[in-house]
Amino acid sequence: MPESVKLNIKSIEKPQTQTMTQQPTDLDNKAVFEQLWEITKELRQKLEARFQLHPDPSVENLQQYSSLDGNIKGSLTAFSGGEIDWLVHSWLGNAEKSNFSTMRLTTWLKSHIQVPHLAFEFGTLPNADIFFYIDYIPRTELLTDLAYLDHYYEPVNQTFLKLQEDSRLKLFTSKSAYIRLFQSPASLCYTGAPTFETIELTRTLAHETLDRWLAWVDAAEPVPEDARTALAARDLLLRRTGAERDPGNKFAAQMFGSELTDKLVRSLWGGDRIGH
Repeated sequence: MPESVKLNIKSIEKPQTQTMTQQPTDLDNKAVFEQLWEITKELRQKLEARFQLHPDPSVENLQQYSSLDGNIKGSLTAFSGGEIDWLVHSWLGNAEKSNFSTMRLTTWLKSHIQVPHLAFEFGTLPNADIFFYIDYIPRTELLTDLAYLDHYYEPVNQTFLKLQEDSRLKLFTSKSAYIRLFQSPASLCYTGAPTFETIELTRTLAHETLDRWLAWVDAAEPVPEDARTALAARDLLLRRTGAERDPGNKFAAQMFGSELTDKLVRSLWGGDRIGH
């Protein structure tokens, strides 16, 4: 792996002290939301610099939406392209009225290569902590495809182990058995105090995860033509099942009603997509 895309463990252990002393320790909810959303925009800019992405018209009416009581707002955009099957960039929340917010940037590759898909989800919880989920979504059975495991997940294992020891973070464990199964063995899924330090740690992890992934994409061997249909079908099933079995859907239905929630869930997996 190129030196430029290896995770800088030192930057995780010791953020830049000089920068830290110039920043407030605790941030208000609006500032936290804006900085986390800014991270997703930085990541998307890197993706747009590498891939041709075309917005899908099926989600045009989700550019702005709101809850039944008008207190929670949201936005969802989706894209596809020559190498990208489905990319979702979304947020929902209300930083001025609620501690809760969530945002995601998820990139699903086409079946021309078998590099893992890429998932980012950030947010703020009702107790005001921040949350992040950063992961490479496997496209094969890791228990038996040991070459795939060694190639894509061993490089991240040291980061996974280092974060287990980080006193600033608390491991987030989903109550859903399916969601726990969905996550890879190197999934980074934590909560932490809403501080500048924790947000900068999240930014560092996210960018280095994306940079490593982009290097994998550039170096990937093509999938044989006769294996692509089966891989694409597996990808779609995983994407749909992951969206439909998200434990948050029942809370979304309470906030947005079942009709809008169903549309949001379909948009996460491309159920209404127009582009190909």
